Amino acid sequence: MTSTGDSSESSSLPIGQPSLNKSLGRASLSASELISHILVRGAALLTIVTTLGILWVLVSEVGLFFSNIGVLDFLFGLEWSALIEPRKFGVIPLVTGTLMIGLGAAAFAVPIGAGCALFLSEYVRGRKKQILKSIVEVLAGIPSVVYGFFALSYVTPLLGKIFPEIQFFNALSAAIVVGMMVIPTIASMSQDAFEAVPRELRDAAYGLGARKYQVATTVVFPAALSGFIASVILAFARAIGETMAVTLAAGSTPNLTWNPLESVQTITAYIVQVSLGDTPSGTIEYSSIFAVGLVLFGMTLFMNLTAQLVVKRFHERYH
Repeated sequence: MTSTGDSSESSSLPIGQPSLNKSLGRASLSASELISHILVRGAALLTIVTTLGILWVLVSEVGLFFSNIGVLDFLFGLEWSALIEPRKFGVIPLVTGTLMIGLGAAAFAVPIGAGCALFLSEYVRGRKKQILKSIVEVLAGIPSVVYGFFALSYVTPLLGKIFPEIQFFNALSAAIVVGMMVIPTIASMSQDAFEAVPRELRDAAYGLGARKYQVATTVVFPAALSGFIASVILAFARAIGETMAVTLAAGSTPNLTWNPLESVQTITAYIVQVSLGDTPSGTIEYSSIFAVGLVLFGMTLFMNLTAQLVVKRFHERYH
């Protein structure tokens, strides 16, 4: 009986010891998960607080401006002359200049970015793929002021040979260099969307006798349409928020025109002009930068919300 009790007691030790280790492992894992959860939640909360802080600064500083300028006159006015007499504060010329640069940049970058993404996801493998992707992403690391000088010293003279009537500061060269800047955004996000398409869809198309370009254009691209459209919208939002390249290439003339060969002024270029000038703080001219900044904030927010709606609308689910 004694030996039986001893054997049962000794046999219970190796059984209980692993269960104790497992419980300790689960406890330590739960603690790490809790810390990760707190850090991620804190990062998300910090992002929200930062966005609300920026919005609060913009809203709180526009009181002086809208106490002197009517909201409707500001939003629908067709002339902008904030720094010279007679002063007029119609934001439409700045909005049209911003949209002209953004749309022109998108028209330039979307075909190139989509082509790069399809080529990297469907035609290249291994080390060559990494090298080519790194070359494309180098464009995102070049400072925007370098793009501005590139537009002045190379793009504009080249365009002058094609369009003799082009002005030295013009929207077309600014749109081209901004398009170069957003190509990595479209290419990288679109490539991720294309590579997320299940391999089975490609194999089914190949089994039906489709060629590689047919698979890329009629199977992969439609299946990843939501991700591609989201990348285009976010790239457009990035383009309308560009500052230095646009300031150097497009100039600072708030013209109400859709002619890309003329000089225009964007919202960001005007903010730079006032912020770096001799405009005294507390004046209506100074407070106008917060008003136009609020307009730009609204435009960017609208583009981001649109991107999310597009992704939800056209999102493909594969099981």
